[in-house]
Amino acid sequence: MPAQRRLRAKRPPENVEPFDELPEEEPPEEEPPRRDRAQEPPEPAGRRLNAATAGGAGLRHITELTAREAEGVTLVKPQGDGWLVDVEVVEDRRIPSSGDILALYEAELDAGGDLVSYRRLKRYRRGSGDLGEATR
Repeated sequence: MPAQRRLRAKRPPENVEPFDELPEEEPPEEEPPRRDRAQEPPEPAGRRLNAATAGGAGLRHITELTAREAEGVTLVKPQGDGWLVDVEVVEDRRIPSSGDILALYEAELDAGGDLVSYRRLKRYRRGSGDLGEATR
């Protein structure tokens, strides 16, 4: 049978000074909080967007409204004073993934990136071999 070790309570060292006599430390400098680009509000209405920022704004609006995972942006097109953005979204995950149900959503944005309207254009099974574009 192995010998059991006895644990003794350790005594604090005798040469330690009390806490009230320790030198005061300077507080560390605070870093400004980091901003997550995905959490930023859309661009102000007075500023015009380019295609990349319009696509990102459309993607953000669609994922927030549908609460679904986006596959990606499939179209960014200027239209009048705003933008038309198409986003492909996974509506229903299946196993195997070739059975996933996808949907194509269209978001209409104003010049500042605010959502004017959105709609689902179509639903389809991943890998269904869709050769044509959505009709508008």
